[in-house]
Amino acid sequence: MKYYLTFSFLIFLSFSCNYVKKENTETVDLAAKAERLSKEFIIVDGHVDLPERLSSKMEDVSIQTSGGHFDYVRAKKGGLDAPFMSIYIPASYENNGAFDLSMKLISIVEKLCADHPDKFAFANSPMEIESNFSKNLISFPMGLENGAAVEGNLDNLDILYNKGIRYITLTHSKDNHICDSSYDNKYTNGGLSPFGYKMIKRMNQLGIMVDVSHVSDSAFYQAVKTSKTPVIASHSSCRFFTPGFERNVSDDMIKLLADHGGIIMINFGSSFLSETGNKALTELYNEIIAGADPENPEIKSKMDSLNHLPEVLGNIPIVADHIDHIVQIAGIDYVGLGSDYDGVENVPVGLEDVSKYPALILELLKRGYSNEDIEKICSKNLFRVWNQVIVYSEKAEL
Repeated sequence: MKYYLTFSFLIFLSFSCNYVKKENTETVDLAAKAERLSKEFIIVDGHVDLPERLSSKMEDVSIQTSGGHFDYVRAKKGGLDAPFMSIYIPASYENNGAFDLSMKLISIVEKLCADHPDKFAFANSPMEIESNFSKNLISFPMGLENGAAVEGNLDNLDILYNKGIRYITLTHSKDNHICDSSYDNKYTNGGLSPFGYKMIKRMNQLGIMVDVSHVSDSAFYQAVKTSKTPVIASHSSCRFFTPGFERNVSDDMIKLLADHGGIIMINFGSSFLSETGNKALTELYNEIIAGADPENPEIKSKMDSLNHLPEVLGNIPIVADHIDHIVQIAGIDYVGLGSDYDGVENVPVGLEDVSKYPALILELLKRGYSNEDIEKICSKNLFRVWNQVIVYSEKAEL
């Protein structure tokens, strides 16, 4: 009996070792595949706040930088081909120089492309991104974050379009002259303002994508139903995981956006990913909004402590959960990536910067996503929407 048990144990041990070995080999194989796909597929990120970062502290992002989330070296390592440069206008600029600020930030992107033509290039369409990709260049399409820069003048839309703006996030953290914000509670316009309706019509005519990230629920529904083209949420996640957080998109909103052919691009910010992270970080942000100095040692200490708590930061599987949720509700054709890199302080463990997209692709492979699925998430879904917007504008009467 003793020898029988020993023999049985050896068989079990051998089986276990072979299973672990097989599992490890499969993981290595998938990791190599994820790396390959990250370079084979075009990866578009719907929202990177590099211009605002450089306006605060100029750095040479053509080489690897010690701070921030984006630079050329890390982008190439991660396979990032087309980060939408966010032309971010703080809410305080409403009626206070917003258009001029947008021109200043656009000029930063222009200078990057002019100074490093061997690395960066403008891109105003999916076709131009594909052309730049074939030349091994990183494309810089641009999106305006906060329509305050329009300043109530539709002619400014033409100027912004001609400068390369290809989507406009209608508002930011406060209600503006276009629509209400998810972060405000005044409900100034009851959703879209009268000017907001006119502006969406003009955006459709010009070929500028309507971005409903940051808007109130009422503004979301009105914008989706008003736009003649599919709309995008350039950097939002699922409210299912962050109950009560209006900045994220509810299940009903996901369904409506998909019904109209749009796309939700997942925000990597920790406060967007889990109820735990959202609660902890929102409390800290509220202190700052209420007047606390972000440079105050106590506030900085709180932020630093949160940056070391995995349950607050989240991880790659949580980001994949958001992708899964949209796929389950709406389908594979309605989800993309909109990290908010350089615009958020806290990011998940494993997605610390733009070099990490292969790690997310690996997680999707482990979950059974096909190559075709992953390519859609990386760029094809957005390209579909963007091309529809372009086609409509070519036929629209100005």
